[in-house]
Amino acid sequence: MTASGTTLAALLPLMDDLSVDLPNAERYRRLLATLRELLPCDASAILRLDGDTLVPLAVDGLSLDTLGRRFRIADHPRFAMLLASPGPTLFPADSPLPDPYDGLVAAAPRLDVHDCMGCRLETGGQAWGLLTLDALEPGRFSQDDIDTLRAFASLAAATVMAGMRMARLAHEADRERARAESFQAAANRATPRTLLGRSPAMQRLMEEIAVVAPSELAVLIRGETGTGKELVAQAVHAASARADRPLIAVNCAAFPAQLLESELFGHVRGAFSGATSDRRGKFELADRGTLFLDEVADLSLAAQAAMLRVMQSGHVQRIGSDREHHVDVRIIAASNRDLAEEVREGRCRADFFHRLSAYPIIVPNLRERGTDVLLLAGAFLEENRARHHRTGLRLSPEAQQALLDAPWPGNVRELEHTIGRAVLKASARSPGATGALTVEAGDLDLSIAPAPIPQAPTAIEGPVIGLRAAVTRFERDYILAAVRRHDGNWAAAARELGTDRANLRRSATRLGIRGTTQDTRD
Repeated sequence: MTASGTTLAALLPLMDDLSVDLPNAERYRRLLATLRELLPCDASAILRLDGDTLVPLAVDGLSLDTLGRRFRIADHPRFAMLLASPGPTLFPADSPLPDPYDGLVAAAPRLDVHDCMGCRLETGGQAWGLLTLDALEPGRFSQDDIDTLRAFASLAAATVMAGMRMARLAHEADRERARAESFQAAANRATPRTLLGRSPAMQRLMEEIAVVAPSELAVLIRGETGTGKELVAQAVHAASARADRPLIAVNCAAFPAQLLESELFGHVRGAFSGATSDRRGKFELADRGTLFLDEVADLSLAAQAAMLRVMQSGHVQRIGSDREHHVDVRIIAASNRDLAEEVREGRCRADFFHRLSAYPIIVPNLRERGTDVLLLAGAFLEENRARHHRTGLRLSPEAQQALLDAPWPGNVRELEHTIGRAVLKASARSPGATGALTVEAGDLDLSIAPAPIPQAPTAIEGPVIGLRAAVTRFERDYILAAVRRHDGNWAAAARELGTDRANLRRSATRLGIRGTTQDTRD
């Protein structure tokens, strides 16, 4: 085969890659492999220009730690000359200019006399980066090699542009997917949920939201389970300058520790078992928008450290990648646990807590909101009216009073479930009817509501029992109350009680807590 035929055969796979969606790391690896086939050398690299610094993206023949280095152009005259030259540059073998790769070429501890050649890569008429080649044997490169590199640079630039185009398309697809998820979440409800209430406590909450929403401060939302912390996060986002950008939510308690970092920061193909392709994390999806971290107290200390770095620098590094992505994300977090107490107990980093709680907001519990319970009940009745195809749903006076008198340890979520059950029971009394329906106090069945947290008695009431029996009774009631507050979710109850779920189960068995509906859920 002629030399031109050999060159064409080497370039054909690279040209085919221009239309293929490949991870950029693989795209650049193939680029260097082809380059070294055309121009045999001992080391080659492709570097991306980032301000006044060159960042290695792929290397061949250089030590792996080269990928972690950042080369300031002002410190490396050879790189400066390559960037300033419109075409390839071949340095004399005995050039006095220091070589940036001295000590990094795998085949030689030092680069004294050697051949060094490189060229600038351009996209859109602007310098994008560099291609470099090093040969330990002086005189390895010739004028023909310079011409080959000049021609190859055009194909290399096309490869770079293909990677940028694929990355841009993937980013736009992820952004549109996030927007579609937001629209779908809104469409799943006949009427989008909003904060509702006229009580002084809710008015104070609305004022807090109005104050902090236009800012860029991180917000920490505190409140009991079921108070509507996610609705507060949505309200802050909707009133901010980022309202037209995505609000991406992550439940930090829903992922094992080893998967949560991938969910937040993304990963590259091959980073771990099952990582078959590059994947953007929630930080990148929320770029220029808002990231809502629910159950943030469940983040591990390692995840907190990684989160803190992103919040401080705005740079995200996917698992398995050495490349950083800059993101502009506002953080809103929520927790039903006191993070200051978590800091004291060593489960939360102090610096993470202070960064996260730049503006704390407390969501009032339903017991503090007075007649708001009837406003909320009306909203839930209207949702159920449409769902059950009724012309109307109303509460009897007795039912209204029962709602006002209830303790609501499960807050708004408990009220929503209570109304849903009551409508089903009321409908069962008149099957087939579609007209207006009255919900009675008995339909609410508030006797099955979760019990409030048992308090230690201030005085002994009733017959006196032994200390061991009293402790056992208190422990049993305390566990049952936690499980009921979390709608039978034993994992959530265990987190609240600061114990392992398996230990909580063993305690429940010892205390005779079995045969309940709560006992069947995790």
